[in-house]
Amino acid sequence: MDHSNTVPPSPSPSPSSSSSSRHVDRMINSNHYKSPSRTICSDRFIPYRSASKFSLFDIRGSDNTSTPYSSLLRTALFGPDAPLTPDKTSHNILRYKTETRQSMHSLSPFIHNDDVVSTANHTPVKPPRKILRSPYKVLDAPALQDDFYLNLVDWSSLNVLSVGLGNCVYLWNACSSKVTKLCDLGNDDLVCSVGWAQRGTLLAVGTNSGLVQIWDASQCKMIRTMEGHRLRVGALAWSSSLLSSGGKDKNIYQRDIRAQDNFVSKLSGHKSEVCGLKWSYDNRELASGGNDNRLLVWNQHSTQPVLKYCEHTAAVKAIAWSPHVHGLLASGGGTADRCIRFWNTATNSHLSCMDTGSQVCNLAWSKNVNELVSTHGYSQNQIIVWRYPTMSKLATLTGHTYRVLYLAISPDGQTIVTGAGDETLRFWNVFPSLKSQNTESEIGALSFGRTIIR
Repeated sequence: MDHSNTVPPSPSPSPSSSSSSRHVDRMINSNHYKSPSRTICSDRFIPYRSASKFSLFDIRGSDNTSTPYSSLLRTALFGPDAPLTPDKTSHNILRYKTETRQSMHSLSPFIHNDDVVSTANHTPVKPPRKILRSPYKVLDAPALQDDFYLNLVDWSSLNVLSVGLGNCVYLWNACSSKVTKLCDLGNDDLVCSVGWAQRGTLLAVGTNSGLVQIWDASQCKMIRTMEGHRLRVGALAWSSSLLSSGGKDKNIYQRDIRAQDNFVSKLSGHKSEVCGLKWSYDNRELASGGNDNRLLVWNQHSTQPVLKYCEHTAAVKAIAWSPHVHGLLASGGGTADRCIRFWNTATNSHLSCMDTGSQVCNLAWSKNVNELVSTHGYSQNQIIVWRYPTMSKLATLTGHTYRVLYLAISPDGQTIVTGAGDETLRFWNVFPSLKSQNTESEIGALSFGRTIIR
C-alpha cells in the first residue's frame, strides 16, 4: 500500500499543552487580560516583610542554610568567611547605623576638617619677643649714691652717658668707651642731678648747694652758673633752650639759658621736695612729682599747676610721657604706693593703675614700640618691661643688689642703662629697633603724637 500521499492525522491537544498555550496568550495580551482574582492597583506595592506569609508560596526563610545550594550561593555572594546564620536581632533590611559624632563643620560643603577651620578662624599668634635676661655690659660706678630723690644718670642724643659720682661728673662715650671727667665740685659739694639738652652737647648739673651749672661737654667747659634754689637740686628737665629745675625747697624754676636772669619764672605747688620732672614731647606740658605724693601738670606759661593728681600714697619720682599718644602720662609711686598710674591730661582723667609689688623708681617709654620699662627698689630691685595698654610683663630683669634708682635710654631707643647703690651701671637690650617694626605694628602709623585718647 502506497502511503506517500497520505497525511497523518493531527494529534489532539493534551490538557497540559492547552494550559500552556493560554498562559502564553495571557502574557502576550497582558494589557487586555484581566484576572478575575487580581486587584487592580494604580501604583507599585512594596510588601512589609515582617507581615508577609512566605509559607503560602513555599518560600523558605533564611533558616535553611545547610543545603549544598545555599552554601554555594552564600560563598559566591559573600565569600568563604560569611557567617552561617544571619543576624536575627532585627527584621529591618535597611537600618540606621550607630550615629557617629561629627563636628558641625563636617556638614559644610566647603570645609571637612576641624583643623582647617581652626586655622582659618585664628590668626597665628606672634611669638613674644625674646629679651635677654642678663646685661651685655657692666661698668663700675664707685660713689654712686643710694638716694631715691636724686637723678644721676642721663644719655645724650650724641650717645654720651653722663654719671654723677660723688662730687664729680664723668662722661662715657658709648661709641668709643672713652671715659672723661667733666667736673669736680670739690669736697664741700655733691652732684645731685644731671640732664642733657635735647640736642647738642650742653649738660646741666644740679648741686647739693642749690646751684645749677651749664657745661659744654664737647669742650669740658662750664658756661654759666644759675642760682635760685636754697637747697639741693635733685631734678632737671629741658625743653629746647628752657631748663626746669626742681629742688628740696619745694620750688621749680624755669630758666632760659639765653637770658641773663637766673630764672624767668618760679612754679610753686608742691609741699615737699620736688624729685621728678619731665616735659612732654611737644614741649607744651611739664609734669612734676614730689615727696608730697602729688603729681602736678603745668603748661608753658602757668605759675600754678593746671592739673593736680593726688592718688599716689608715696613720693612720685618716676614720670614718663608717651611718645606715641598725645596727653598720655605715666607715674610711679614709692615704697608705700608701689603703683604705676596712667593719666590722660587732655581730658584730665585717670586711666588705669598697676600694682607692681615694689617701689617704683623710674619709668621710660620706648620710642619704637608701645612699651615701657620700670625700675624698682624695695623689695625686689627688679627691672620690668611692660606692653601697653595691657600691662602684660614682657620681661623681668634682675641683677642689681640695691634699689635700681637710675635709668636712661639710648638715643636709638633699644638699650637702657640702669644704676644702683651697688655702684654698678648695667646695660640691657630691651626694645627692638624702629626698622624692625612694620607698618602693621602695635603702634600704628598714626600713633606718633597724633592719636587722641578717647
